[in-house]
Amino acid sequence: MSLNIGDKAPDFELNSHRGGCIKLSNFIGRSNVVILFHPLAWTPVCSNQLKNYEAELDWFESHNARVLGISVDAVPTKVEWAKSLGGISYDLLSDFYPHGAVAESYGVAREGGISERAIFVVDITGKIVFAKIYDIPMVPDNSEVKQVFEDLDKK
Repeated sequence: MSLNIGDKAPDFELNSHRGGCIKLSNFIGRSNVVILFHPLAWTPVCSNQLKNYEAELDWFESHNARVLGISVDAVPTKVEWAKSLGGISYDLLSDFYPHGAVAESYGVAREGGISERAIFVVDITGKIVFAKIYDIPMVPDNSEVKQVFEDLDKK
């Protein structure tokens, strides 16, 4: 079962393609977080989705949002994939070991060892304010997530 709006986001610590570990709880009290679960590196839909966020990264950062991409791919795979996409400057995190544990904790693990295509927005307090699972072959429209931040800005 996927998490819902209002739930506390499960903490995690994962290795990044940019080096080091990223821990979700380090953002609490500092910034909002967009968590992009994507099934696998090197697939056309995942590539387009991640490039769309890279193209609009300045917009997300201007709304105090960090973007994190998560899949079960190993870090070396993510490093090479990011290079092939022309460079991804936000963190691509590896949910490789234990395999899919973070996807499982968010309720988006699929049979076969990959995750759903899902987006969660975690606000500065650590609560989920947006949660949606998309069809695997669908590239999510960033405008839906951007609206979440525009609504947060009004509060």
